[in-house]
Amino acid sequence: MLQTIAFAELVLCWVVWCLAFVKARKTAAGQKKVVSAPASKWGILLEGIGFFLVWVRIRPTGFEKSELSLIASMILAPPSVALAWAATRHLGKQWRYEAALSEDHDLIQTGPYSLIRHPIYASMLGMLLAAGTALAWWPMFVAGLIFFLIGTEIRIHAEERLLADRFGSSFASYRSRVPAYIPFLR
Repeated sequence: MLQTIAFAELVLCWVVWCLAFVKARKTAAGQKKVVSAPASKWGILLEGIGFFLVWVRIRPTGFEKSELSLIASMILAPPSVALAWAATRHLGKQWRYEAALSEDHDLIQTGPYSLIRHPIYASMLGMLLAAGTALAWWPMFVAGLIFFLIGTEIRIHAEERLLADRFGSSFASYRSRVPAYIPFLR
């Protein structure tokens, strides 16, 4: 029974998480990107592979997740959804699928951006961990996590190069005091 409830919550959380980006895309519509970082597309691909590996049903016969894993998933997913909504709300018209800046781009440092520089990636990591703890066989979970982290690091480095070029010392100061996407790690 707990497995069914955890899976239903996970699916619901994924739907609500995705809706944060539908709204963000509408808000950002019409914003012309001036400069972009094409390397970020490789990061997106690797993150996608990570999510695929966590969701794919490769597991030994009779595999079941423990109650503790299911409960961990149920705890991780809702705050990850809330973080995505808060991040897209604060980012507003500047949200992009790929790393890019618009002409009137601002360095957002409010809301979740005051705690972590990349709260959307933190929310993605939370959703990956929630899915992995609810569904994945540990080798697939580890592989998915590795692909995701490599892809996220590529995306972060691409975005931060753009931000450093545009905002210079303001971004350097922000970067020195606020962790990237995993709290307490700079």
